[in-house]
Amino acid sequence: MDEEYDVIVLGTGLTECILSGIMSVNGKKVLHMDRNPYYGGESSSITPLEELYKRFSLPNSPPDSMGRGRDWNVDLIPKFLMANDLMGMFEKRRFRKFLVFVANFDENDPKTFEGVDPKTTTMRDVYKKFDLGQDVIDFTGHALALYRTDEYLDFPCLDTINRIKLYSESLARYGRSPYLYPLYGLGELPQGFARLSAIYGGTYMLNKPVDEIVIEGGHVIGVKSEGEVARCKQLICDPSYIPDRVRKAGQVIRVICILSHPIKNTNDANSCQIIIPQNQVNRNSDIYVCMISYAHNVAAQGKYIAIVSTTVETNEPESEIQPAFELLEPIDQKFVAISDLYEPTDDGTESQIFASSSYDATTHFETTCNDIKDIYKRMTGSDFDFENMKRKQNDVFGEDEQ
Repeated sequence: MDEEYDVIVLGTGLTECILSGIMSVNGKKVLHMDRNPYYGGESSSITPLEELYKRFSLPNSPPDSMGRGRDWNVDLIPKFLMANDLMGMFEKRRFRKFLVFVANFDENDPKTFEGVDPKTTTMRDVYKKFDLGQDVIDFTGHALALYRTDEYLDFPCLDTINRIKLYSESLARYGRSPYLYPLYGLGELPQGFARLSAIYGGTYMLNKPVDEIVIEGGHVIGVKSEGEVARCKQLICDPSYIPDRVRKAGQVIRVICILSHPIKNTNDANSCQIIIPQNQVNRNSDIYVCMISYAHNVAAQGKYIAIVSTTVETNEPESEIQPAFELLEPIDQKFVAISDLYEPTDDGTESQIFASSSYDATTHFETTCNDIKDIYKRMTGSDFDFENMKRKQNDVFGEDEQ
């Protein structure tokens, strides 16, 4: 371990593993450590089911009706990847006209603007132009564009139009849903990026305690573990490794619900995402429901896992998500967790310590991806170029078959 690295990464959450993989592909010498004996950190998947009961300090073991414990892989923080049955809304004439406008919109071609200025016209005015009702506006802003509040309504419309285009293009690509989800749970994703890093020379150490982050002259110079110091130029870590450099930014409640039935009014879907817009339940934040099932190899046959989450706004967090529980009843078992949200107190450019933010209440990767791109830009001084990364991989693995 007594070596010099370009980058040391602490923690194997998804954000840290993706950045580790990117830095390795970019030719950096990377050391990746985790104090835990497993991958994933906060974003791990728990198996068998007995382990989930222990983690949440439930007094009893799972009943026989839950099936075999090893058939379960339960995400602690569920997220869908952007790649439902929405056609009922798509068939409405005004909404269809709006979607056609979005699909044809090209910020470099004024002929597609139809009187809208992407840099000055607000999204509120765009909705007004197409005479869209409040329910359709809620759906578009929160389920398609994935905004968490309504502040976007008074901002220039370009970002929102691009978000809706991404949703539409993902839906067109994958058919019934614009979202992807890995079999056996999200715990597979951090390991996939860890393997990518290893292919490009990254070194991994699990179950490795971190005794000290070594700083000289205000800059990080290494990490001390079990009497040894690994030196580095830059450090990436989750908030738990640097409590003196992060601040609490709120709380999230997440409730894992085990069901023996699909969610009603979803056409018996074996997976779905439900977003309850804030203003429909008199809140400042949306409520999210992510449901997966035995079809994804994360539950015993005939069982479903629904995870409800939202940003805490009162002293009674569980009562805040009652509207979601009503959609899920009857619920076989609940596992309730309230987590603090942390964010870094500085941008890391001086200390070269770059902390990720805690995972928020959303059930998609929008905010996580933004955090990854933001950290990358602060570390390198340039925007992340996905096409360039693909070219570097092709140099190693060859072109994908068409």
